[in-house]
Amino acid sequence: MTTIVPARPPGAASLADVLPSVLAALTGTVGALPLPPARSAIVLLVDGLGSSVLGARRGHARHLAGAAGTLFSGFPTTTAAALTTFTTGRLPGEHGLVGYSVLDAARDRVVKQLSGWDDGMRPDTWQRSETVFTAAAALDVRSVAVGPARYARSGLTEAILRGASYEAAESVADRFRRAREIVAAPGRSLVYLYVPELDMIAHRLGWQSDEWTNALEEVDGEVGRLAASLGRDEGLVVTADHGVLDVGERGRVVFGHRAELVDGVRHVAGEPRCLQLHFEPDASEAVRGAVLDAWRSAESGRAWVLTRQEAVEAGWFGPVDPVVAPRIGDVVVAARKGIVWYDGRSTGGQAGSMVGQHGSWSSDETQVPLRRFGAFAG
Repeated sequence: MTTIVPARPPGAASLADVLPSVLAALTGTVGALPLPPARSAIVLLVDGLGSSVLGARRGHARHLAGAAGTLFSGFPTTTAAALTTFTTGRLPGEHGLVGYSVLDAARDRVVKQLSGWDDGMRPDTWQRSETVFTAAAALDVRSVAVGPARYARSGLTEAILRGASYEAAESVADRFRRAREIVAAPGRSLVYLYVPELDMIAHRLGWQSDEWTNALEEVDGEVGRLAASLGRDEGLVVTADHGVLDVGERGRVVFGHRAELVDGVRHVAGEPRCLQLHFEPDASEAVRGAVLDAWRSAESGRAWVLTRQEAVEAGWFGPVDPVVAPRIGDVVVAARKGIVWYDGRSTGGQAGSMVGQHGSWSSDETQVPLRRFGAFAG
């Protein structure tokens, strides 16, 4: 029986459309998301704020939950891939960040895309697409990213924020205040305001924790104050890079001890809800086929298990550049139930303890809010 696999919704507005559409509004044109014209704009990205969890906590977020609007975030629903899609307007198969961790085949290693950058994996070449900020500079629009100081000089920042200056502010309130000051200055400006706190809390404690709800209330209050202060020519858009779901201990599966699932597998990349398995270069077709069959036999009831070619043909990563294709796993295992997988061979057979998870195709992960305020509210 043929398994129906998920696909990008045709024609749906997505995270890739947000910044190009805002830039269009600042320069007198209209993008994929029609926005009224504005002189300057803030685009707030709240990491991990999916539409489903926002709806579940709408009583704690009257500004964010008050106006309808959703976007398709993309796939894989992981920060490194999604933020790059957000700042470039391109999909992972084009920009090259195809997961939380990816294979660097030239150096025979798996590298985390949030923190693993070095001289062997240069941000200015590994990330292959021009950013919207570079395009903005050519149109005489100043671009500024406002976020925590710890990200100011990170490899991911270098990879995805080309063309923007970075201004550090530690507290959520200070970040909002600085973004407001920038758009109030003369001239045209595009401000990317980043709030990672909700995602961090969700990973550690889950989105259903009191701490997560408190953080949501704080962000919502800042959004309300900022929106009320905007001038007629200043716009605000709020969105997120992906959603999140809580996975308990019973949903955390260790697979590394099962020989039939790892025979011939040299590297395990991706993330717990979207594994990307890379075979040994000399693994035979028989071995590859046996592992694929084993995964499908074991997990087809709660996962989509595709070969790289099948995933590419299904459009999971968008158009895939030949240089990027080897970064995608030979086998991709994407969760469709509340489950995560851990290799476990380097941790004594133990699963990870992270509660909030994302990376796959569920609506909890792929649907994110789109909110418009100020000049963009009309």
